[in-house]
Amino acid sequence: MTKIRILLIEDNRLLRNGIAAMLKKQSDMQVVATVSNGENILLTIEKYKPSIVLLDLGLRNQNSLNIVKLCKQHFPASKVIVMDLIPLQADVLEFVQAGVSGFILKDANVAEFYKTIRSVFSGAQVLPPHLTGSLFSQIIENAITVAKPSEIVESVRMTKRERQVIELIADGSSNKEIAQKLHLSTYTVKSHVHNILDKLALHTRVQIAKHAHISGVYKNTQDTTSSTSE
Repeated sequence: MTKIRILLIEDNRLLRNGIAAMLKKQSDMQVVATVSNGENILLTIEKYKPSIVLLDLGLRNQNSLNIVKLCKQHFPASKVIVMDLIPLQADVLEFVQAGVSGFILKDANVAEFYKTIRSVFSGAQVLPPHLTGSLFSQIIENAITVAKPSEIVESVRMTKRERQVIELIADGSSNKEIAQKLHLSTYTVKSHVHNILDKLALHTRVQIAKHAHISGVYKNTQDTTSSTSE
C-alpha cells in the first residue's frame, strides 16, 4: 500500500499534537514531520518529500500564502491542503491561485478530514463545504485553468451596471450615493447589490470591496451619464 506522506504545519501545539495522533491511526497515512510555524519549510519538504502538506491558514508569525507559493514553486509534487475555521471567499481564491488543492475546516468531523486528504491525494480539488455548489465555486474551477484575475472575474458575467456598482462600493459609496451617481433609484441599487452578492457568493459590502481591490478589474467602468439598462 502506498502511504500518504503528510507534513503538518500548525502553530497551536494542542491542535498539532491532536491532528498528528489522529492521522497516525490511519493505515494509509504517515505523518513524516510536524512543524510549528513554517520554519525552514523548504528544507523540511526536501528532506521528507511529503505527498500532502497540511497548513494552518492563520499562522501567527508566518505568511501562509507565501509558504504555499514557495512550496508549489520548489516542490510542485507536494499537494497543499489549508486548514481554517471558515475562510473568506477572497482567501479561498488567493490560495487556489497560489496552488492549494484543498481546504479543511477546523470544525470538520473526522470522516470529512480523512476524506479530504484522500481525495486531494487522488488528484481532486476540494473546496470548503460552505462554498461547494455556489457560483463562487465556478470561479474557483476557472481559477485552476486560467492565470489572469480579470478572466476569472469575467467568468461570473457581471453586467455593466453591476460592475459600476462594484467599483463605487469599493470607493466607499453608500447605496444613496451610488443611486445619485448612476441616476438610479435606491431600490434599484439595492437590487444590484443583492445580485452581486449572489453571483460572488459573498455576504457583505465590505467583502465586495475587498474582492474589487484584489481583482483590480473594475476600474474605469463608471459611466455616470449613461442611462443604459438598470
